Amino acid sequence: MVTPERKRQVAGMLQERFGVSERRACSVLCQHRSTQRHCRQQRSDEVELRARLRAMATRFPRYGYRRIHALLVRDGYHCNVKRIQRLWRDEGLHVRPRRRKKPKTRRNPIRIQAEHPNHVWAIDFVFDETAGGRSVKILNVTDEFTREALACSPARRISAEQTIAILDALIDERGTTPRFMRMDNGPEFVAKALVAWCRSKHINASYIDPGSPWQNGFVESFNGHLRDELLAMEVFDSMWELRTLLEDHRNEYNHYRPHSSLRYLTPVEFAQRWREQHPLVSQRVDR
Repeated sequence: MVTPERKRQVAGMLQERFGVSERRACSVLCQHRSTQRHCRQQRSDEVELRARLRAMATRFPRYGYRRIHALLVRDGYHCNVKRIQRLWRDEGLHVRPRRRKKPKTRRNPIRIQAEHPNHVWAIDFVFDETAGGRSVKILNVTDEFTREALACSPARRISAEQTIAILDALIDERGTTPRFMRMDNGPEFVAKALVAWCRSKHINASYIDPGSPWQNGFVESFNGHLRDELLAMEVFDSMWELRTLLEDHRNEYNHYRPHSSLRYLTPVEFAQRWREQHPLVSQRVDR
């Protein structure tokens, strides 16, 4: 009972049940009488805004009020984040926080920091299953500087050779190769075929320490959002459905979803702004 509105309700209940005056009820609750008598005027657009918030919370159940506010501003709404937070609470909307496991060992710092687009690509696997119970393996590739999701490729099995084929297609699509490739010590990534491929493409393979997934934190963060916002909420009847929804989610993540660490820009918007601000560097790194 900390908000003025809650105290107004309790003050009215005290007056009705115990027959005390408004002055006495406000004194007990430590509420000013002017605050008690204040009648909040509802703005003309509040009904529409509340309906919009409920609709967006239904569509994006894992988005908090800050990210919803960024989407509303992009859609042309003129409102500050404090108002959205108040309406968000009034509507009873909230996102249950994820439980984070604390590492038992000391975290080692990341050796290489991305300095520009296509400087460091991070790759990792995510596992799920279709409705029939058959397992699915998803290869995720992200750009650590722009946070772009470059690929989400599902298959029943993905070997080192298939990983190379996916990366080759991605390099052809992007028109450039990364300078570093960050990955864990999985059998597909330490295979001789992938090591030789990295050497032939002049890509430095950056392996994280065993049992240290936080050293590959950017792709791990994407994996967590992918599971929260898609894999844990959908049942996939076929590989075709999974592949289609993964591509839709990747496009939404890159072009629509505001990213908090990018000042609520999308990864594509951030990459475009960076290239506009650094034209000479972008010409060199995009070759």
